[in-house]
Amino acid sequence: MAFPFWNQDNIKKTSTENLFTTETMLPISEIRDGTIILKDGGLRGILKVEGLNLDLKNADEQAVVLEQYKRFLNGLDFPIQILVRNTYLDLTDYLWYVRKNIEWIENMALKNQGQNYLSFLESIDNRQGLIYVKEFYIIIPFYASENETKQVNKSRREKFLNILNAKDSIELIVDKYRSFLKNQQQFQTRINLIIDGLQGLNIQSEQLNTSEIVSLLFRMYNPLLDNSQATAE
Repeated sequence: MAFPFWNQDNIKKTSTENLFTTETMLPISEIRDGTIILKDGGLRGILKVEGLNLDLKNADEQAVVLEQYKRFLNGLDFPIQILVRNTYLDLTDYLWYVRKNIEWIENMALKNQGQNYLSFLESIDNRQGLIYVKEFYIIIPFYASENETKQVNKSRREKFLNILNAKDSIELIVDKYRSFLKNQQQFQTRINLIIDGLQGLNIQSEQLNTSEIVSLLFRMYNPLLDNSQATAE
């Protein structure tokens, strides 16, 4: 027998269900101007870094690179986090580029070759995981307080409890935004320091903007979903 008043929408969630949602479990309060603002007031910037293949260098060149890299790390007076991701090669943008250029080809023989090449690429792209690539990122933290290292090195338990206890009231959101504006220039100086330091090692890096950060986080937390869904407008 059905009970019409047992509507799923009318069932109130328990306090536990309200507590453990995606929004409450993530330490992120908001993402603004290419900067992640955490619930504890901390800031995070992310650099995407090109890889450097040491196997293509001789022993002396490898020793020089490693020594320079060691000096670069030892010269920092703040902690950083290095993230290495293994992910499949995404050909979406390249497929779009090839498809558009094939449309402009008038020679039918070349056009057919282009179509065969496009079909080959599409077959590779459809079998995700056939070609894997490594992505390298550097996460740069910033806290306005003097105990920055202590804030960054909090235990997992402390961070977890802080996330659950953090409630973004209107007053707290406004306070975080004011802190962000106050410390934005100093934080950007720190990011530029890392970019310049990597440039000295002949390693190119680029700061992710808001859209790219959202896309990266989406792909990290939803690895099985279509990559196209990670695009933020």
